Amino acid sequence: MELSFPTKPFRTHGGAAVPHRKNTAQVQSVVMPAPKEVAIPMQMHVGAPCSPLVKPGDLVTVGQKIGDSKAFVSAPIHASVSGKVKAIQKIQLSNGGYGDAVIIESDGKMEPCPDLKAPEVTDLKSFLQAVRDSGLVGLGGAGFPTHVKLNVPEGKKVDTLIVNIAECEPYLTADNREALEDTANVLDGVFTVKKMLGLSRAMIAVEKNKPEVISQLNTLLTTDSRNDGQTVHVMPLKATYPQGAEKVLIKACTDRVVPMGKLPADVGCIVMNVTSIATLANYLKTGMPLVKKRLTIDGGAVKDPKNAIVPIGTSIHDIMDFVGTKKAPAKVLIGGPMMGMAAATIDAPVQKQNNGLLFLSEEEAHLPQPTACIRCGRCVQGCPMHLIPTKLEEYVKVQDVGALQKFDVMDCMECGTCAYNCPAHRPLVQAIRLGKSLVKAGGAKK
Repeated sequence: MELSFPTKPFRTHGGAAVPHRKNTAQVQSVVMPAPKEVAIPMQMHVGAPCSPLVKPGDLVTVGQKIGDSKAFVSAPIHASVSGKVKAIQKIQLSNGGYGDAVIIESDGKMEPCPDLKAPEVTDLKSFLQAVRDSGLVGLGGAGFPTHVKLNVPEGKKVDTLIVNIAECEPYLTADNREALEDTANVLDGVFTVKKMLGLSRAMIAVEKNKPEVISQLNTLLTTDSRNDGQTVHVMPLKATYPQGAEKVLIKACTDRVVPMGKLPADVGCIVMNVTSIATLANYLKTGMPLVKKRLTIDGGAVKDPKNAIVPIGTSIHDIMDFVGTKKAPAKVLIGGPMMGMAAATIDAPVQKQNNGLLFLSEEEAHLPQPTACIRCGRCVQGCPMHLIPTKLEEYVKVQDVGALQKFDVMDCMECGTCAYNCPAHRPLVQAIRLGKSLVKAGGAKK
C-alpha cells in the first residue's frame, strides 16, 4: 500500500516552551586542529565494550581500527588522529565512571589510514556490514549501534524512515549546521537507507525555527531525480520541547504510538539522527569511519560560542582552551541543558554520541531551592508520556518498586519537562531516574 504524507504534523501531548537560545545557528563550523593527545574510550555505544587492537608504541593513522568486539550489539572504534599509542589505561569519563581507553600522542599530521576505501555494497547483508564497519552509532545522544537498528528483525514490517533534525534543546545547533553544511550527504544517506531497507517513504523532520534548513532541503529535493515519486518529504514541526524525542517524533510525523517497552520498528518506523545519516553516506563514498564530531560550544562562560568539528577523544579541557573562556565555568554540561549531564571532570574525552558542550556561568548554573509540591498538575500536563511525575517521586522516596512499575516509571524518557514546568522546582526527573534504577535493581534480584 502506498503511503502518503500528512499535510501537517499530528498533535503530540505535553512538552515545554523552553527558550531556544540558538546563538550559533548562523555560525559556520570550524575545524579544531589536532590536539596533542586524545583518549579514545573503548565503549562509546550501548552494548559490549571493545577490546583494544593496538598496543603502546604502535603507530596509527586516522580511520585505523583500534578497537572491536565480536558481540553483535557493539561498534568498532577508530583512531581520530595519527600518531603513536602512548598507553592503554582506565580513564574517568564525563559521567564519572571509568573505562578503558587508548591514549594516542598526535603527530599533528592527521594522516589518513592508507587502507581506507569505499566499501563494496551489493545487497542488504553487505550494506549492514558496511554500517557496522563505519563504527556508526546513534549520534543524537543514545549511542545505539546503527547496524543493529537497521537490521530489522524478521516478522517486523518497517515502511517509514524519519530523519531527526528537530534539535529542540536550547543552545544546540550542531545538527542544524550538519544539515546546512553537508546537505548532499544527508540526502544521499536518506535515499540509500530507504533503498537498501525497501522503505515506502522518508520524512526529514525539522522544527520550524530552522527555515534555512527547510528551504535548502526542499530546493534540492525538488530537483533530485531520485525523488521523482516524491517519496522523500520535509516535515516542518512545531518548535517545542521535546519534539526531537524518538517517540514524540514518530507520533508527530505518523500518528503512530510506540507502546511501552517496544521499539520504533514495532510501529513500522526507523528514526535516525541527521548526523548519523550524513556520516553513513560519507563512509559509503570514502571509507572514512566515524572519527570526528561536530559540537555546539556555548554558554555564558564562553568567549566565542561556535560549532566546532573535533577529533573524537579530545578532552573537554582542550576544547575549552580552543574556544576560550571569559570566566571560569561554574558547570560544564555534556549536551543540552534539558537532557545533558554535568561533566565529572574536564579531562574527560568527547565521545561519538556527544553533540554539545555548554560552559555555564554562575548565573546560568544556579538551581533554585525546591519547595513543597503545590499540586498544580503542570508536570502531568507537560509529560509527553502521560506519566504522573509527582506520584513517581513519592514512590521513589519509599522505594516502592511495585508502585513504580504500576505507574510505568520505565516509560519515562528523562526529557526533564516535568522538572522544568514545576513552579516548586522539584527535582522530578532526578527522582524518576533513581526510580528506574530501583526497578532495574529489583528485577536483577528476582
